[in-house]
Amino acid sequence: MNYDIIGDIHGYADKLEQLLEKMDYQRFRKSYRHSSRKVLFVGDYIDRGAKNPRVVELVRDMVDNGDAVALMGNHEYNAILFNQLGDKGYLRSHSLKNIKQHASTMMQYSNQKAYDDDINWFKTLPLIYESEEFRACHASWDINSVEDLKEHTSDGVLSNELILKSANNDNPFHDSVEIICKGLEANLPEGEYFVDKGGHKRSEIRVKWWENPLGKSLTEMSVTKLDVDDAFVGSFESYPSGDKPVFFGHYWLSGLPQLLKPNVCCLDYSVAKDGYLTAYRFNGEQILSNDNFVFV
Repeated sequence: MNYDIIGDIHGYADKLEQLLEKMDYQRFRKSYRHSSRKVLFVGDYIDRGAKNPRVVELVRDMVDNGDAVALMGNHEYNAILFNQLGDKGYLRSHSLKNIKQHASTMMQYSNQKAYDDDINWFKTLPLIYESEEFRACHASWDINSVEDLKEHTSDGVLSNELILKSANNDNPFHDSVEIICKGLEANLPEGEYFVDKGGHKRSEIRVKWWENPLGKSLTEMSVTKLDVDDAFVGSFESYPSGDKPVFFGHYWLSGLPQLLKPNVCCLDYSVAKDGYLTAYRFNGEQILSNDNFVFV
């Protein structure tokens, strides 16, 4: 089976339907179907756009019909924690920042039952997907984190017990889940910061985990554009050039979609910031091609 792998949607249902139709998917029940292909969604179905419930309905229906695989993104993970109580209150704090991030999604649901049902569905989504031909996750295929996840689960899905563990900053499993669905991060030098797309000051950068960090500067290793000459401090096992292709989203890239490496493909091209909703049409090739991107 060949897959069309789709990046972050963030409530932009109209764009999603345009993209599926552009790839010759036909309407089927509440969603779409292709005669010979399936979709793999890399997560982040909600927040920012105007039609969050419709995006979830469409993705859920395709999964239920066997026409898609859906992974959990950091926005689904955050929504689960935002709504789940632990010993010390909600697992994700109801701070002004967190409420603001999720408010538009909650307000778009017609009733609490429908919202709660979708939150419960998010809990069924795996964090990773791997076949003989390719791998996929939301943010980072970090080898150590993936191995930790595989050790704790048989299918990449977090049980309620594992959700509680992942929300505990003192539990090592927390780091594995955070890295897979939010990416590797590194601290900027003391006093340095940048302002993110939400207007928040950040003193940590998202790291290009697919690159070898040896001898690189913070600017060279940052996904976010910076002007910091300090050397990158830290080490990790970058994604091997000889490994099977890996697909992910998360990083708000700009411009026309293009490969990061011959076996590394990011599919988040900032649909929620006047960019593109992007797919890669994967046909089993081990050396990826820029010709296989489709976007709207």
